[in-house]
Amino acid sequence: MMKSVLAVALNPAVDFSGEADAVQHTRKVRTKNDRFDPGGGGINVARVVSTFGGDAEALFLAGGEMGGLLERLLEEKGVRYRALPIAGQTRVSFTVRERNTGHEYRFVPKGPAVRAEETQACLDVVASRKVDYLVASGSLPDGCPPDIYVHMAELSAARGTRFVLDSSGEGLRTTLERSRVFLVKPSIGELEQFAGRRLGEDDVHRVARDLVARGAAELVAVTMGAGGALLASGEGVLRLPAIHVSQRSAVGAGDSFLGAMVWALSEGWPVVDAFRFGVAAGAAAVMTPGTELCRREDATALFESMNRG
Repeated sequence: MMKSVLAVALNPAVDFSGEADAVQHTRKVRTKNDRFDPGGGGINVARVVSTFGGDAEALFLAGGEMGGLLERLLEEKGVRYRALPIAGQTRVSFTVRERNTGHEYRFVPKGPAVRAEETQACLDVVASRKVDYLVASGSLPDGCPPDIYVHMAELSAARGTRFVLDSSGEGLRTTLERSRVFLVKPSIGELEQFAGRRLGEDDVHRVARDLVARGAAELVAVTMGAGGALLASGEGVLRLPAIHVSQRSAVGAGDSFLGAMVWALSEGWPVVDAFRFGVAAGAAAVMTPGTELCRREDATALFESMNRG
């Protein structure tokens, strides 16, 4: 039977991306190849799981005209969702690729502050749902208690749900200090922020192994961009190099990695194979323009090439 995935985004965004010949100050920068996509960690995870044919639903807070646009974009992509209303305006993020250099400029607003009753409404929905995987992904908005993911982890444990965390700052730290999660996926930058220092290769191994050893997480998957990825589990540590592809945009690579890994796990794949598929999907996302996520055919082809190698 297909496993169900509920992906939570407390601070989603409408993602705008475009290209310009050159980015200059003061002067108007004309963009082309513009696109709008529904964004935010949990929403992106639901999109990726749906891309691979999984049973996924996005749960998110949304408000204002941009919240309405976010819902419409999800409907156009055929992603199931439940939007919970907030008083604030859903944020809009901007990514512009400079064609002359290939550089990407990413502008990410903080987003609206939320009220206690708005975040509680999200917890109430989580408590009412019985799913196989609960994925909490993305930053915490202002006004959101730093232990909200702790409560989600507790609700998951009580229901036998596998809780997956992809966050940063206090949301990540508080949850790992007070809960046990099935899978946590920090980027190297987020892991360094968690550790409070720059991490060399051996340091990354130690921090990830320690999280597993002390029971904070069953699995720790660290994404390192061009440096590849690392998986720590009770079986040890697996290090994979990055797959070299033609890069168009790095936006959404981490979310594609996580969505693909969760989908593979929900399909009953062995953990190592699911991790490898995540690496393939992350690389596939780099091949797509702007805020587009990984494409199924690209991720599958890259995964098969890894196995042949």
